[in-house]
Amino acid sequence: MRLDYLTIFPDYLAPLRLSLPGKAVESGLLELHVHDLRSWTTDKHRTVDDTPYGGGAGMVMKPEPFGAAFDALEIEPGDTIVFTTPSGERFDQRVAEDLATRSRLVFACGRYEGIDQRVIDHARTRAEAREISLGDYVLNGGEVAALAITEAVVRLLPGFMGNAASLVEESHAAGGLLEYPVFTKPPTWDDRSVPDVLRSGDHGAIARWRHEQARRRTAERRPDLLAPSALADGTPIERAVPGDAGELMTLQRACWVQEAVANPGAPIPAFAESLDDVRAWLGEWDTYVVRRAGRLVGAVRGRLEPDGTTWDIGRVMVAPDVQGQGLGRALLEHVQAAAPAAATSYTLFTGAGSDRNQRIYKKAGFRLRTDLPAPPGAVVLVKQRSHA
Repeated sequence: MRLDYLTIFPDYLAPLRLSLPGKAVESGLLELHVHDLRSWTTDKHRTVDDTPYGGGAGMVMKPEPFGAAFDALEIEPGDTIVFTTPSGERFDQRVAEDLATRSRLVFACGRYEGIDQRVIDHARTRAEAREISLGDYVLNGGEVAALAITEAVVRLLPGFMGNAASLVEESHAAGGLLEYPVFTKPPTWDDRSVPDVLRSGDHGAIARWRHEQARRRTAERRPDLLAPSALADGTPIERAVPGDAGELMTLQRACWVQEAVANPGAPIPAFAESLDDVRAWLGEWDTYVVRRAGRLVGAVRGRLEPDGTTWDIGRVMVAPDVQGQGLGRALLEHVQAAAPAAATSYTLFTGAGSDRNQRIYKKAGFRLRTDLPAPPGAVVLVKQRSHA
């Protein structure tokens, strides 16, 4: 990958040569070029800014130096020009993963009140142009943002990280959760001890502990990350909260009326559950819900089994009046995607007489396993997880 930086403060980008990025440059994995934008000015004062049309405070970066720089750098349609600006799209791990697929990034680092809009419009005519913001705050210039974006992008390149596995379990990786707490030696420090489970050698228990800690940390610090997908109409699939217990109890009773009709005589645990029972399992399962017009119309839950590799899926529920719209399929896909990295298979139960449910699950890749134990009146279906 080739990285170019247009800036009026070239020394600001000296850290690019340090640590792992520096080693990647030495190995040939990265090609870095920092350019002084003033090199493309034409007056004796090397002017890169001027007063804004229409009045106002501050100065605006002139278009001519950028245009000349783009020509000199031979920007082509396959390149990507990144404008670091507080008015751009919000930078996150998904954007970093996308940018990591590019062969060349050119960072245009703004200063003052920003870059003349015509520069951005011109850039779009000759290459892909992305306006990117680190967050909802203002920096003195775009160099800090360019450094941060570079760090996030280049570490995703194959061969950059010494241990590629470290990319899998970190915060904001494929699972979408924040990373669990980490510990190292000594086992006790300042009267604080490493959790016993991490010293147990039980890898299944460790995987379950880490997933639960990641889930709790994300719920406490970044609950917005717990709704990583949405329906086709844009309705989000959200993480359930304790206050949803009443609506969940109502929803499951409505859904299990249909199950009782399809499975006469079979025990229906959902009918016997109290509100306290629902509150209890909400604390034990990763539960996701869909709301429409202020009403909870769909839900699903999942949790890692004691073996540390099986993701148990349950209570796939869709309100009777909105069934047949693909909501159940979307919830099923969502809960599978929410499984921790340690999960290698999915399992679920449904009524032995629930032919419609079984057809839906089989269409989703699940297979009936008559050799495995199931609750009275139910059957078990299993699907192997693909990590492709």
